[in-house]
This record gives sequence, structure tokens and C-alpha cells, in this order.
Amino acid sequence: MKLDSKVPENIPIDQIWDKHRFNLKLVNPANKRKYKVIVVGTGLAGGSASASLAELGYEVKTFCIHDSPRRAHSIAAQGGINAAKNYPNDGDSVWRLFYDTVKGGDYRSREANVYRLAQVSNHIIDQCVAQGVPFAREYGGQLANRSFGGAQVSRTFYCRGQTGQQLLLGAYSALMRMVNTGKVELFTRRDMQDIVLIDGAARGIIVRNLITGELERHMADAVVLATGGYGNVYYLSTNAKASNVTAAWRAHKKGAFFANPCFTQIHPTCIPVSGESQSKLTLMSESLRNDGRVWVPKKKGDKRKAEDIPEDERDYYLERKYPSFGNLVPRDVASRNAKEVCDDGRGVGETQMSVYLDFADAIKRDGMDTIRQKYGNLFHMYQKITDENPYQVPMRIFPAVHYTMGGLWVDYNLMTTVPGLFAIGECNFSDHGANRLGASALMQGLADGYFVLPYTIGGYLNEAPLPQTTTDHEEFKKAESEVNERISKMLASKGKKTAMEIHRELGKTIWNYVGMSRTEKDLKKALKEIPKIRDEFWNNVNIPGSAKDLNVALEYAGRVADFLEFAETLTTDALNRKESCGGHFREESQTEEGEAKRDDENYSYVAAWEFTGVGKEPKLHKEELTFNNVKLTQRSYK
Repeated sequence: MKLDSKVPENIPIDQIWDKHRFNLKLVNPANKRKYKVIVVGTGLAGGSASASLAELGYEVKTFCIHDSPRRAHSIAAQGGINAAKNYPNDGDSVWRLFYDTVKGGDYRSREANVYRLAQVSNHIIDQCVAQGVPFAREYGGQLANRSFGGAQVSRTFYCRGQTGQQLLLGAYSALMRMVNTGKVELFTRRDMQDIVLIDGAARGIIVRNLITGELERHMADAVVLATGGYGNVYYLSTNAKASNVTAAWRAHKKGAFFANPCFTQIHPTCIPVSGESQSKLTLMSESLRNDGRVWVPKKKGDKRKAEDIPEDERDYYLERKYPSFGNLVPRDVASRNAKEVCDDGRGVGETQMSVYLDFADAIKRDGMDTIRQKYGNLFHMYQKITDENPYQVPMRIFPAVHYTMGGLWVDYNLMTTVPGLFAIGECNFSDHGANRLGASALMQGLADGYFVLPYTIGGYLNEAPLPQTTTDHEEFKKAESEVNERISKMLASKGKKTAMEIHRELGKTIWNYVGMSRTEKDLKKALKEIPKIRDEFWNNVNIPGSAKDLNVALEYAGRVADFLEFAETLTTDALNRKESCGGHFREESQTEEGEAKRDDENYSYVAAWEFTGVGKEPKLHKEELTFNNVKLTQRSYK
């Protein structure tokens, strides 16, 4: 199968989206009422898409696993959202945002998608301001901006340390307005179990009601997945515990290709692991690196308190190695450097597996009140978790699994390889390449939901043959039967381990062998270990309760089962890509200075994997990447 990105050819990049929109066939307002669209997920991408599609006139069914759309994981984003408004007048532009994002992604993203993202970024800010999102403002009333990693301009709009929460409340308000009008039917506490295909096109889903345990069938003319990323395959991550790969993976098993799963982001600014019983990790916003200075002792094994280490015995290693960007290098660069100094024996804290993020200079320069205004809630959160006051002692941070750049492969219209099945936000692979720059996740989620999908889905609905059908169709019955069979198989195992114990075992394996740095030897070892853990799950898991009731253990076990299958594809992709790029660092491919070394001649492509069966090696399809506007160079932030 040849992957067709559907990007118009031979058109200047700054005109592609406008001309493509014009050429998409429209659905007239009266006809929009005839079409039904299912949206799975209610974060920034799903919430904004549901609201926008309903505003246009489509009948929308929206599903979330929580009791309210407000609990979507988008709420956890702290630092900000990028846009090329150039309010600080420091040289920003749509082109510079495009360039920084392509470079930040280590030249492994599709140029046309990234340029479109930069183009619509300014509209996102206008939309959110109109919704009442309380962005921080300068004294004169203009929206404030701050810097983020990977850029030398200030383009990040923020709501103190609550940006994701405030943006989600804006999208939630728009969504609930349409729920109130009856144009959106909202289904909470529903877990998507499968995609239903009729004549090869997505026509519905099977969901499990998490309160009653009942399976439900829902039919539509198109299905949109907005279900986030798969970082919890590592067990410990900054993701909410409910974040999972299930919807994307079940779609993959029905024919949707999975792209670049090895591109997982390790965020440098996380509160370090504290013990074996820990279930998740807490992120400290990248915005803190605007004023906080990262350092470790120069001497190995130095266990003195931070205040007892004099200035000339401190190594501000990011400032030393990357003078142009300093502490604001991209996340992958900062993470690898933190690991290197800790591996060198210069880590701090009891475990020696963390580095300092120090605000003493900023407090001395700007005053404690100014720092409190900027980061007060983040400092408060840190103190609550660690019982250390960051106004008085440096924060301790260490890298952790965060965002996932890989996801379902989509074309320029955000449609997967399954006709009628769309993927938006973190659920798809499209905009970030091998490394997401900070403050770009919120930008992509809202761009897809507000300003891209509402155009492109109409183009599909106008042209696709969509025969009338109901949930009594044989394909709905078949899909529901397969879901029931899988659930029964899980409950039939009366083993001795909980799903959480097995998930923790998988997470350790993936982190140790497919984590911040990867080798061929370790990746091959992981591919031997993962099937053993999967076999143990199916033969030795113990899931109490029944399927016909509220059963949190069963809900969790289903997600672990999908992680155990997905982990093999993630590792296969990492083994196949013998270069280093962004968040994927192969030790065999590095420069003399220890930086990531790409191999553009052999790996300048999107790896899109086709499902061939559980335990079988997936089939690789390549979307070759071309760079006509940004020159391919080895990234340097020095």
C-alpha cells in the first residue's frame, strides 16, 4: 500500500493550506444535519472538535472515560501555548515558528503540516481570548509572552502555571453549549473497545459503560479519535493514570497504520522517582527553565547540601555546553544531558539521580514577589509533594516519560489509512517529528479541533459512499462479540498477579531497554522479554469481579493488555531506526560530542507500521519526507 499524504504538490508552502481548503468539497449547511460524527475523547482536541462540528450543524456523539470532560489530561499542561503573534517584537513570525518546530522535531515531520500549524496558531489565541481564557497580561493590557525551549524568541502565551486547565475550560464551555442545544450527545464514563468497519470504512464504535458494564453500539458516518498518547506504556510517566493506548491500538488492529511509535518524549523537568510503590510522576513546567538554572556539583559523589557548594564548584552544564540557548535547549537535549551527569556520578539527592533547578539568582535579581507571581502555584505544588521549599533550596528534577510524538498515521486531512477514521491531537503522529518543542501540544490539539478537522471532514463526507446502516448490521454484532470474548478471556484467568504488578514489570523493561538511550543489544533483549510478560498476563493475571458491573480492575487490565501488544511495535520501530533523532537516541549513532546523529540518507521517512497479528512482526510502510523549505542540517543549540 502506497501512503498518500494528500499534500498538494508544486504549490508554495505558504499557500498550500488555503488552496487545499478551497479545493475541498463543501457540505452545505442543510446537509450537515444529515451526517453523524463520533468523537472519542474530550481533551483540547476532542472537545474543540466536538464543539466546532456541532456549531457547523453536524450531529455529534462525544465519548469520554471520565465523569466529566473537564478531567481530560489536557488539564495537566502547565507552561503555555505557542503562537507567532510577535507581541514582544523580538523577530518572531509564522515562518520562524515553522522553522523552529521542524528543527525542534529533528527533521522528522511533514513540512506542510507544520507550516499549517504555525499559520493557524494566531487564530487559536484569538479564539481562546474570545472564549474568556485568562491569559497573563503585561501592565499595559497586552497578552504576555515567555520563552520556551528550542526557540530564541518569546512566543508562549500562558495562564500562570494553569494553561492547560484554562484552555480546556474554554473548549469545555464551547462543548457544553452545544450539549445544551442538543447538537452534541455526551456520553461520560465510556471506554471505547473497538472500531466498527462496514465496507472498509469506519462507521461506528463499541464502548463499555464503565458504571453498568454493558457494551453499547454507536453508529456514525465518520469516527474521530482524540484519545491522547501512550506514555503510560512505561508505567511511570507524567500522564494521568487513565491515559492509555487502547482506542488507537484497537484502530490499528482494524487497519489504521501506527507511525513512529519509538518517538517518545522524555521531559527533563520532572520530580524524581521516590520509591517502588509510586504509581505516576509529576511534571514541573518547562517554563521554570526561564528563570531556574540547572546545575550539579563539579566533583563526583559530592553529597554536600546545595547551599554548601560554592559557585566555583558548580557545573551549570547546559549554559556551559549550549551558550546560545542555555537552560532553554529542547527537551530531548536537556534530558540526555541530565542523564549523562547523573551517570557520571554527579547527580544530587539521596538517590543521586536528579539535578538542581535553582532560583536563587532569579529571586535575588527580580525579588521573591515577582517569582511568586510567575510560578507560585508550581512552587506550591513542588513543596506539597517533596516537603522542600524551592524559594529557599533548589528544586530537584530528573527526566521522565511525557508526551508521545508517534501515533496513528494520518494524511494532510487528518484521516488514517482507514477511510472515515480521523485522528487528532496527540493521538496522531503528524506535527512534532522526533521531538515536541514545549508549548506545542496545546497548539496542535486546538489547531486540529478548531481549524483543521472541521474543513477536512466535510471533504470526506461529501465524497464518500455512505450507505444507510444501523447498529443491527452484522459488523456491529461481530465487533461486540469479539469484545465480549476478549473480556471473558481476561476474567477467566485466575492467576496470582494483579494487572498493576504486570504493568510495572512491563514499564521497567521498556524504560531500561527502550528509554532515554537505546542500543541494538538492549532492543533485541526487550523483544524477547515483552512476549514473556504478555504470556504471564494472560496466564497469571487475577481480575476480581465481573464484566456486568463497575469493575475498575477489569478496566485497568484491558488497557494493560493493549500496552503489552503495543510495546512490541514500539520496540520494533526503535530497532529498525538505526539513527539518532530527537527523543530516539541510539548510542551507536552519536557525534564525537555525544549529540544525536541523524542518518538522512537512510531514515528520512515516517515509519508507518501495519498490524499483522499479535506477536508477529508488523509490516513497515514508508512515507518519504522531503524538505524543500528548511535545509537539512544536524541540529545545534550551541
